[in-house]
Amino acid sequence: MGLSSLAIFFSLAHNNLSGSLPWKIGSLINLGKLDLSYNRLSGLLPASISGCVRLEWLHLEANSFHGQIPQALHLLRGLQELDLSNNNFSGPIPSFLAELSLLNYLNISFNELEGQVPKGGVFLNASAVSISGNKQLCGGVPGLMLPLCKLPSSNKSSTTTAIVISVVAGSLLCLASLFLSVFCYRKKKQTRGDDTTSSSLEQQFLRISYEVLLRATDRFSETNLIGQGRYGTVYKGILDDGATVAVKVLNLMQRGASRSFVSECRTLGTIRHRNLVKILSVCSSVDFRGNDFKALIYEFMANESLEEWLHPGTIEQDDDCGKSRNLRLVQRLNVAIDIATAIEYMHKGCSLAIVHGDLKPSNVLLDNDMVARVGDFGLAKIIATMSTEATGVQDQGSSTSTAVRGSIGYVPPEYGMGHKVSTLGDAYSYGILLLEMFTGKRPTEEAFGHHLNLHSFVQMALPDRMMDIVDLRLWKEAGDRQQEIKMRDCIISVFEVGVACSMESPPDRMDMTEAIRKLCSIKASYETRERMTGM
Repeated sequence: MGLSSLAIFFSLAHNNLSGSLPWKIGSLINLGKLDLSYNRLSGLLPASISGCVRLEWLHLEANSFHGQIPQALHLLRGLQELDLSNNNFSGPIPSFLAELSLLNYLNISFNELEGQVPKGGVFLNASAVSISGNKQLCGGVPGLMLPLCKLPSSNKSSTTTAIVISVVAGSLLCLASLFLSVFCYRKKKQTRGDDTTSSSLEQQFLRISYEVLLRATDRFSETNLIGQGRYGTVYKGILDDGATVAVKVLNLMQRGASRSFVSECRTLGTIRHRNLVKILSVCSSVDFRGNDFKALIYEFMANESLEEWLHPGTIEQDDDCGKSRNLRLVQRLNVAIDIATAIEYMHKGCSLAIVHGDLKPSNVLLDNDMVARVGDFGLAKIIATMSTEATGVQDQGSSTSTAVRGSIGYVPPEYGMGHKVSTLGDAYSYGILLLEMFTGKRPTEEAFGHHLNLHSFVQMALPDRMMDIVDLRLWKEAGDRQQEIKMRDCIISVFEVGVACSMESPPDRMDMTEAIRKLCSIKASYETRERMTGM
């Protein structure tokens, strides 16, 4: 079989591939999606990649490619997603990227790019572009929060003007500083700190008014209520331009709500990933009663949360066609891989590791294509250094698990003993979530007491009593004994990953990179056996 016969989707992500990308990559003329992320590939990106004329999705993040982004990419007119983040690309951002009319997601963060950011095409939408970690960029739309590009002085007049402006600006700055000092003196210390942080972080996003949200949600009516969480209520809204969004209104009377708002702004303002929910805008205003009002505006996820698919007995369980909601085996595998990919990106794909801190089914949303998006970063922590100690990761500040409450059943046991926040804490939560996805059982069910939890429940059943603990809805897919055996082998392997991630001791836990590798292998093996059966 020749390279040119490969079609649609080709992924070698999360391997240890090294060396340069072969020139023959351009022979994959029928390729729609190419994912070579999280490898050790290096060298220049070959111009021959322009031969992949049907390419819609190109992910090369987390490698060591260098040189300039090749001009040949301008021939990929159908490109919709491009991720070149966490490489060593240098030079200017090519202007042709703004001319790719179908491009709706661009991540070029954490490279060595410099110069002016284009102002057309995808660059007009700050939420669709990630450029953080490139220290010498300037210009672009205001939402990117970059400094203005410097213009060279042309004559003595411009120099004099600059001096005058500097003097005036300095005077205004002194007056502003004096005013700010008086203002801050009259505020309580905690409030002062929270407000200053919140204000600076809000500037990363487009602002939206309270009046617009009032119209969008029909005055926050119950008919538009989507759900309620610890720190706020979420409504469905339709903006003036017809866009459907999710509006999370913070309950500022709830202790920690303001800090949750700041945490989400800080976290989601610096990262972009296809498996993370995006903040589109923020609102910081006063309501019609004169009370402080804060809200976060997200993409609307038509298929709601994973919680509503796993536990239909406690929520609305029918789809638009009146059929009971259910995720098939491969769908569950896809969702599990999506979640792990998002968490791994937070742990290893950012300049500083980010711990989610509250991973559970209700914080995983599903879009129109059933792609999972991790959301709710109200408890997220940005941490600085990795550690090989039992605690896993050293927190950047002094925050410990006593300040990170999480959700009962998903919180790792070491947090209850005062250990610091760690990426291995997220691994534990992910392991429990994975076991829940394939057993259909919540970790908080009454059957689990002090001496039994979801981890030990599954561990004790493997492998002989595995049939007794699997979500019964999965077995409905098995048309015959042969199919049942294939499903059984697949689910046992998934359970083993979930158990490995949720071990009691942090150093014993499987991390997200290994979990992704295992799950991708499990899925590939199952699908191969399915195809062989159908031949």
